[in-house]
Amino acid sequence: MNTITMRPPVAAAKADRSYWLRSIEADAATPPLQGTADCDVAIVGGGYAGLWTALRIKEQSPETRVTVLEADFCGSGASGRNGGQVHSWFAEIDMLRTLVGEDDALMLCRATAEAIEELNGLQASGAVDMGLRLDGWLWTASSTAQEGAWAAARDICLALGEERFQPLQRADILRRTGSDASYVGIVEERAGTVQPAKLAIGLRQLAIERGIAIHERSPVVEIAPGLRPQLRTSGGVLSAGKVVLAANAWLSAIPELHPYLYVVSSQVVATAPAPDVLERIGWTDGASICDAQHHVLYYQRTSEGTVIFGRGTGGIAYGDRIDDRFNRGGDGGADNIRELHRVYPQLKDVPVLCDWSGPIDCTAEHLPVFGHLKDHPNIFYAMGFNGTGIAQTPVAGRIMTSLVLGRDDAWSRCGLVGIGKRTRLPPEPLRYIGARVVRRAIRRKNDLEILNRKPDAVTRFLAGLAP
Repeated sequence: MNTITMRPPVAAAKADRSYWLRSIEADAATPPLQGTADCDVAIVGGGYAGLWTALRIKEQSPETRVTVLEADFCGSGASGRNGGQVHSWFAEIDMLRTLVGEDDALMLCRATAEAIEELNGLQASGAVDMGLRLDGWLWTASSTAQEGAWAAARDICLALGEERFQPLQRADILRRTGSDASYVGIVEERAGTVQPAKLAIGLRQLAIERGIAIHERSPVVEIAPGLRPQLRTSGGVLSAGKVVLAANAWLSAIPELHPYLYVVSSQVVATAPAPDVLERIGWTDGASICDAQHHVLYYQRTSEGTVIFGRGTGGIAYGDRIDDRFNRGGDGGADNIRELHRVYPQLKDVPVLCDWSGPIDCTAEHLPVFGHLKDHPNIFYAMGFNGTGIAQTPVAGRIMTSLVLGRDDAWSRCGLVGIGKRTRLPPEPLRYIGARVVRRAIRRKNDLEILNRKPDAVTRFLAGLAP
């Protein structure tokens, strides 16, 4: 029986960790796996998806022995590197409806709205200190080409009786963000921002308190399938009845999954605290903001007055082999800083103190997929979160729990389960060559459209080939 070879993540050096992780000095708090151990469910990956799955399993089946194996430390991957934006799946309801149908789309969107309330409850109870601020999520346009990017999602919501979004005009956006770069958009009011590393570390502690075993600094090297799969790390072997693969972009190393998954980088910068400047321009709350260009901008201000400014770079690697270039770009965040100063020229004299990157696991449909490996019904996977996971992974945990526990319910039957209907991506070298061509076209298109200039036909065509 063939073993499954995993590709251990390349841990970021302390200097390359995200602002979020560095600001709370996050690190490993549990011992590596040593020797042999046994459990009912082994989860590979200690980020949001893995931890929420572990917690959901314990909620529904308290007697189940769950062990999480994390290559570095919980939250060191995408869960501790993202932009800290919290919003529901209603923003993607048009894509969801196309993929899974109207009923499932509405169920999943409502579930993410409920997950936001669950996060709020965890914070209010003192169970997890995550810095959650439900001051809204703004989806805006800063050029004519971006106008109406939200129209399909908004119109479907209204048709289904879900008044999730409210319109914004220039004065509203200026009042809420302190910037006049964007001039029209919508807002999801019951959404906002979070300190993502605090959330990850808080979920780790919650899992430990609920009897879940966690071994950090325990990268899984290979998995030997069978009735009881064996997961081998550098220090030990874990035997499990069932396995959940929740390792984000690193699942691209599995040949069965790679045709449906592609990996791109996103880059984020953090400024020095500048509360006086932000107060002066009127940016005082915890709203999260996106603009609608293809390589989306996403930003927020922390309660201390640090500005977090992220941008999808579209950066790729041949064969989706993730290396340390995905931990930190070599340009000091120059592209982000240029856009930061376009949106907030008032911040030109505020230094940028931190820049970092991270890999994003993407599918062509821009929605995650869940299931089990074709020849291994006891090895499950959750992948393709496409950079949107804070309110979505609590729902992913419900789906994975139903699959792992063998439940026949709305979660196990939902349209996000099953990879057969998903789009297969080209093999190498076509994948890499094509992605580089398309990336250049998207960047060229973005830069022209920001100036309200129309890209040439070739650029528009090539950019349109993006999944």
